Amino acid sequence: MLKFVPRSREKERMDSYKNPLEERYSSSEMLYNFSPNNKFRTWRKLWIALAEIEKDLGLEISDEQITELKNNAETIDYALAADFEKKFRHDVMAHVHTYGVAAPLAKGIIHLGATSAFVGDNTDLIQMRDGLLLIRKQLVNVIKRLSDFAVQYKDLPTLGFTHYQPAQLTTVGKRATLWLQSLILDLEELDFFLDTLRFRGVKGTTGTAASFLELFNGDYSKVKHLDVELSKRFGFEKVFGVSGQTYDRKIDAKVVALLSNIAQSAHKFSNDLRLLQNLKEIEEPFESSQIGSSAMAYKRNPMRSERIGALAKFVMSLSSSSAMVASTQWFERTLDDSANKRLTIPQAFLAVDAILLIWNNIMDGIVVYENRIHKHIMDELPFMATEYIIMEEVKAGGDRQQIHETIRLHSMEASKKVKQQGLENDLIDRLMNDTSLKMDKTKIAEVLDPKNFIGFAPVQTQEFIEHEVQPVLEKYADLVGLGSDLKV
Repeated sequence: MLKFVPRSREKERMDSYKNPLEERYSSSEMLYNFSPNNKFRTWRKLWIALAEIEKDLGLEISDEQITELKNNAETIDYALAADFEKKFRHDVMAHVHTYGVAAPLAKGIIHLGATSAFVGDNTDLIQMRDGLLLIRKQLVNVIKRLSDFAVQYKDLPTLGFTHYQPAQLTTVGKRATLWLQSLILDLEELDFFLDTLRFRGVKGTTGTAASFLELFNGDYSKVKHLDVELSKRFGFEKVFGVSGQTYDRKIDAKVVALLSNIAQSAHKFSNDLRLLQNLKEIEEPFESSQIGSSAMAYKRNPMRSERIGALAKFVMSLSSSSAMVASTQWFERTLDDSANKRLTIPQAFLAVDAILLIWNNIMDGIVVYENRIHKHIMDELPFMATEYIIMEEVKAGGDRQQIHETIRLHSMEASKKVKQQGLENDLIDRLMNDTSLKMDKTKIAEVLDPKNFIGFAPVQTQEFIEHEVQPVLEKYADLVGLGSDLKV
């Protein structure tokens, strides 16, 4: 027989599942945005605003009732609400009754004419808007740090890669602009979403505002005023012209798709950085007491980039969930969206918040190993210089096909030494010693300056920063300056 043993509070806490987004990754600001306190306090703010506007429009609601509602806006008895929800199996009605107990004089006018989606949907929209404002702040700071990095290294040549095979040179800064460009596109999409986001407002049980027809004696203008005025009070210039009981669930699908796009940009960066760290060219921060492996003490694993990749995959997977919900809503409403929304929307925001925190942290301490980058260039540059040498030989009167064959044979022998024997690339020495080549041998040495092979990369980088990035940073200058500490 099992014997009951009193548990400590800490042990009790450890006996329940905890979401790692809360415990390990996300910021306190984003956690509060989707917290029960913020949610239910917003419900009460909505009920207060509804009552105030209804009073202004002539309904019999007293100043004393409004005052009582305001005085109890933040004193929520969650234990009582839980008891009511267990009884009613309805979270909104549980909180209506809980508010009524706290404000008995106003009990009869709480939620007057409204349906559950009045508080539920409008609060969801407020949380999404405020969550995106937090995401925008994180995003702008990543853009700032990447921009500074791109400018700092705009002239530093590095091997380009196509198919993860050495290709023409680029610069470290120019490569960073590719990461930046993705984020600029994401920010444009985020700004557009916020600019066009609509409030649900006051619509009634099936979107017809039938309950308000009775309250306002058939005066549709008062319903319209209530709808618009309430939306403005909560910071929304636009309000849905029509709805069912709920706002269009395409909004959820769109916002999670937006968050997925940010996650995709972050994953691309994290993959590139992990590959560069393997080459020992660029490295994410590694602290003095950090352990890379429990067994291999020498290891410097890219754990931050790997964490971005893990969280990004999670966010990308959520976009299909919201799309399925949006596509399967029946007529004016169905409740099979509710449990899904409770999971998907907050966690998508929390995970992207964590991703951007990590990205900012990486850029705060990223390390570039210039000598290692140069060594990799010089391992491959002799092969890339052969096109230039062929052209110079032709100018000197040589036969192109014969020169091509000579250089091809030397290249194959040099490649064999590198790959099979592990020796240095001696292609240039071979060409310098080949008496059949007419080109001035000093030119061969001169052409091997890596900056001769980076094209317009520095100019492109500078132009991109000035024309596309700097205007963004100027527009959101008040958002720059975010810290980058991680929880773990």
